[in-house]
Amino acid sequence: MATISTRASTAPLHERGTPGYRRVGAALWCAGVATFVLVYCVQGLLPSLAAEFGVSSTVSSLVLSATTGTLALAVVPLSAVAESWGRARVMTAALAASAVLGLLAPLAPSFGVLVAVRALQGLALAALPALAMAHVAREVAPRWLGGAMGLLIAGNTLGGLSGRLIAGVVADLGGWRVALAIVGAVSLAATVAFRLLLPASVAPAAPRVRLRDLGAPLRAQLRDPGLRCLFGIAFLLMGAFVTVYNYLGFRLLGPPFAVPPALVGLVFLGYLAGSYASSAAGRLGDRVGRRRVLWAAVLAALAGAWVTLPDQLVAVLAGLLLFTVGFFGAHSLASGWVGRRSSVLADGAPAVASSLYLLAYYAGSSIAGSVGGLAYDGAGWPGLLGYVSALLLGAGGLALALRRVPAA
Repeated sequence: MATISTRASTAPLHERGTPGYRRVGAALWCAGVATFVLVYCVQGLLPSLAAEFGVSSTVSSLVLSATTGTLALAVVPLSAVAESWGRARVMTAALAASAVLGLLAPLAPSFGVLVAVRALQGLALAALPALAMAHVAREVAPRWLGGAMGLLIAGNTLGGLSGRLIAGVVADLGGWRVALAIVGAVSLAATVAFRLLLPASVAPAAPRVRLRDLGAPLRAQLRDPGLRCLFGIAFLLMGAFVTVYNYLGFRLLGPPFAVPPALVGLVFLGYLAGSYASSAAGRLGDRVGRRRVLWAAVLAALAGAWVTLPDQLVAVLAGLLLFTVGFFGAHSLASGWVGRRSSVLADGAPAVASSLYLLAYYAGSSIAGSVGGLAYDGAGWPGLLGYVSALLLGAGGLALALRRVPAA
C-alpha cells in the first residue's frame, strides 16, 4: 500500500510520463468520482422521493440542497485551514466519512433523517474541491498542470454523471434505497482506489493557517468589483442549471411524455457535451476575449432553456443540450477568470478567491435551485422557464458589467 505523507520533501515535482504523475492523476480522478457520485446522485431520484415521502417537488429538492448548502457554508473556512492539516490525510478522511454516510443514507427512516444525512455529507466533502486542486498545483510540475487538472475535472464530471445514471436505472429496478446503497458502494470503492494510488507528497507541508488570518484576503477579494461580478455569475448560473435538471424529471415522467423512469436518467448524458464545451469555451475565450464568449455562452443557455418549452421530446432534448453547453461554457470561463483576476490584486489570494467562487456556486445550487421548485409547482414548466430566464439575464447583466472592469 502506498504511504501517504505530508512531510516536507526536496524531491522534484511530478513530470508528465512519470509513474508519480500518472498516480497523482489517477488518484485525483478517483477522488472526483468518489465526491460527485454522492453529491448529485439524488437529482434523478427526486420524483421517487417525492412519491415515497409524500412531499412536493420543491421539498424533495432539499435532499440535494442540504448537501450543496452545507458544502457552501463550510468550503471557505475548511479550504483555508485544512491544507495545513495535510492534504492527503484530510482528503482521505473526508472521502471515507462521506462514503460511509452514503451507505447509511438508504437506511433513513424518514425524509428528515435523509436530509440530515445528506447535509452531513456536504460538510464532510466541503474541503475536497479546493484541496484536490491545491494538491495538483503543488505536486505536479507547472508546465504539466493543465493535463493533470483535466483528469481531476474529468473525474468530477464522470462522478456527477455516473451518480445520476446509476441511481436512476437502479431505482427503476429496485427502488431508491437500493440505488443509494449502490452509489455509496461505488464511492467507497473509489475512495479505496484513491488511497492506494496517491503517492507520498513531494511538496513541503503548507504553513498553518488560522481562521482569524482570513479577514484580510477575504476583504481584498470582496472589494474587487470584477470578482464580485464573477461570484454573482456563479450563483445565478448554478441556480438556473440545477433548477432545470431538478424538475425536468417531474415533467418527463408525467403526461404527455410519460417517459419510463430508467430512461429519464439518460438526459444527464448531455453532461458529456457540456464537458467538451468547457474546454472549447476556454480556448475560444483566449482567442477572442473572455467577456465576449461569456456573454455568448449565457445567451446560448437562455435560448436552450426556451427551446424546451414545447411538449415535444425532441425539442426538450435539443434545448437541454444547448442549455447544458451554454452553462458549462460560461462556468468554465467564469471559474478560470477568478484565479487570474485574484492573482493581480495587491492582497490577492487565488485559493481564497476560488473558495469564494465555490461558495457562491454551491449556494446557487442549494438556494436558487430549491426556490425554482416554487415556480414549477405554481406555474408548471413555463413558470420555471420564466424563473430560469431571470437568473440567466441577471448573469448576463453581470457579464456585461465586466466590460467596465479593467482587464485581468
